[in-house]
Amino acid sequence: MAPDNPTRSESSIFDYWRSHAEKSPQREAIIHWVAGEPPYRWRWGNLLDAAEAFALHLKSLGLRQGDVCALMIRHHRDFYPIYMGICAMGAIPAVLAYPNPRIHPEKFRQGLRGMAYHSGLDWVLTERELDTLTRPLLLNSGGKIRDIVFPLEWTDSELINTGFPTPATCLDDPCLLQHSSGTTGLQKAVVLSHHAILNHIRNYGDSIRIDAADKIISWLPLYHDMGLIAAFYFPLTLGIPVIQIDPFEWVVAPIIFLEAISQEMATLSWLPNFAYNLMADRIHEDDLSHIRLDSIRMLINCSEPVRGESHDKFFQRFQPYGLRREALSACYAMAEATFAVTQTAPGNEAKKLSVDRDYLLQGRVVATDSRDNCRICVSSGRPLAGCDLRIVNQHGKILPEGQVGEIVIRSVSLFDGYRNNPEKTGEVLRKGWYYSGDYGFFYQGEYCVIGRKKDIIIIAGKNLYPEDVEDAVSEVQGILPGRVIAFGIEDDISGTEQVCVVAETAVAGAKGQKDLRLRIVEACMRIDVTISRVYLAPPRWLIKSSSGKPSRKANKDRALSDLTWK
Repeated sequence: MAPDNPTRSESSIFDYWRSHAEKSPQREAIIHWVAGEPPYRWRWGNLLDAAEAFALHLKSLGLRQGDVCALMIRHHRDFYPIYMGICAMGAIPAVLAYPNPRIHPEKFRQGLRGMAYHSGLDWVLTERELDTLTRPLLLNSGGKIRDIVFPLEWTDSELINTGFPTPATCLDDPCLLQHSSGTTGLQKAVVLSHHAILNHIRNYGDSIRIDAADKIISWLPLYHDMGLIAAFYFPLTLGIPVIQIDPFEWVVAPIIFLEAISQEMATLSWLPNFAYNLMADRIHEDDLSHIRLDSIRMLINCSEPVRGESHDKFFQRFQPYGLRREALSACYAMAEATFAVTQTAPGNEAKKLSVDRDYLLQGRVVATDSRDNCRICVSSGRPLAGCDLRIVNQHGKILPEGQVGEIVIRSVSLFDGYRNNPEKTGEVLRKGWYYSGDYGFFYQGEYCVIGRKKDIIIIAGKNLYPEDVEDAVSEVQGILPGRVIAFGIEDDISGTEQVCVVAETAVAGAKGQKDLRLRIVEACMRIDVTISRVYLAPPRWLIKSSSGKPSRKANKDRALSDLTWK
């Protein structure tokens, strides 16, 4: 039986949520998972009652339709009805990252100030213990913050639901604000309409053949589009149950993801590429005795690029526990297009293509059977219905199959522009096409993403993808896999760029680090790359973007300004 499809005449996504509560009040909506505790099960009836109660209280405080309301709240079972209550008001919710040891303090401060100003936040809903940190940043940002409130402290007497009439809305009204991946206060604020999100849910649901028997599981943070759209709006609008795990608990104990899959018989999940390596490396055999993964029909890798070796490593580790290779899927997604624009077909493993590295650097895709000097590219699948993709050169000319260029996108779920940033909007939106800044190619009906245009290093006129250097360095014993950044710096003497590497390691001592640097240089020589400078950083040194990936620009700036290179 297929779930309700958003093809009716509801005027807002909240109308769909209310419809689920009216039709199936006892059906599970959200399973809030906390390690070591019985999961809290929000059913549609009490979830909507709670959402409308929060909406009434927010209205009494002065929240108005169209206000931008930010949430900075940890993994808490009341987060969901608070968020939905904002939606019930016709206000615009925006989830912000909660400060934690994995976010660099200055990144957090810059980000909060920048979002308060550039995104035009009216309200901030947060926790009392963050008040002394956030209030000075928010109120001195130059923005228009009206108030900072603490909804987790509201009592039952304040949250009485006497019936809440949602304000009139239309499908073109703004539904939510999400911030495109970034690491500074200049993160780009993407506003999406109800219409864009509902189009996406319909088309994406068709692409993965969503069914009423599905159950989604996620540890993804809801401040990122992968978590917010794929693991919140998508299941709740379709009436599909979703299991929500604390991202920080998952990082500390990734086994909880597999435990929840086994206990709840989850079928679908979306993951960034690093998660495959982390779980394969850090989950102990002793913890797997009761794990079954045969309920999973799709684990969808949403990174760009997708790493074939990560899929292989994950499959080899967990195949004995019921994982099927065809479950290893992929999609290409970004906040500006609501979420996904391509997707591997259900029942098919994401395709791998071995291409000659030298030809790829020249902008051509040449398949090879040789394991020497090749790069394994993983397809992100075919375009969704309602999405058109092109590969173009620097002049905007469409390139043929097998040539590398920038990926540009036209979609029924495309955003209208960045909030309060017409200059940046004009750079990326041209005649209805979104210029993604991603490099990739079209091959045999599918699209592969191979890197970011702005990150390409040019050495003596030759293009170098930093991902190739990072992959080579990650394989060096003593380097923390995936915790590597490669970038170029201008060299006035040679008149071209030099390649630099920052790599995290637990190796200490002058001799141990000297030997490690030598191994890094030798590893890169095997892919015909000369490394000019190497900095060995301690674990957790690298600054991450909002999508959980180390940011090349932020780490380059930090390395060049703060560190002594050797």
